[in-house]
Amino acid sequence: MTLLRDDVVMLRAVEPEDLEVMSLLENDASLWDSACTTVPYSSHVLREYIKQCSYDFYADRSVRLAIALGGGVAVGFIDLQNYDPQHQRAEVGIVLMREFQCRGLARRALALLVEYARDVLHLYQVYAYVQCANLPALRLFQSAGFERTATLAQWVRCADGWSDVAVFQLRLG
Repeated sequence: MTLLRDDVVMLRAVEPEDLEVMSLLENDASLWDSACTTVPYSSHVLREYIKQCSYDFYADRSVRLAIALGGGVAVGFIDLQNYDPQHQRAEVGIVLMREFQCRGLARRALALLVEYARDVLHLYQVYAYVQCANLPALRLFQSAGFERTATLAQWVRCADGWSDVAVFQLRLG
C-alpha cells in the first residue's frame, strides 16, 4: 500500500470537479444531524472553499481529502479537523455518497488516513464523535481499531430529539 492509495481507494486533494459531489453531500439534509449543520451551502460557497483550501494542515488545522475510486472520481470525503498542535491530535470525519456505502470503501479510506496521520503528520492520536444511532459508523471505527472511550449522553440535538454520541480514540504513537 502506497501512501494515500491502495488497490481500490485513493485519497487526494479536493478538485473543482468535486463540486457536484460535495454539494450533494453537504446539502443532504439526512446527514445534517451527524455533521451539526443546519443550513444548505450554496455552490458559490463550496466553490470558494475548494478554491481557497491552502492544504497546509498546520496552518488550517484541518484537511479535507476526496475519497476517489480508480478513475479518480470522488465518491466521498474524509477530514482531519480540530487539529490540536500541543496534544498532537485531530478529529476524523468521513462521508460517502449513499450508493457507495457498505462496500468497505470507508474502512479503506480510514486506514489510509490513519497511516497519513501517523507517518506524515506525526499525530499522536485521532478521534471521532459518532452518534450512537449510526450503527454503520460505530462498526467502522470499532473495526478500524479505534477504542470507544466514552458516551456523551444527549449530546446532539436531532430532528426527533436528542442523541447520545460515542467517543472513539486511536493512539498512533
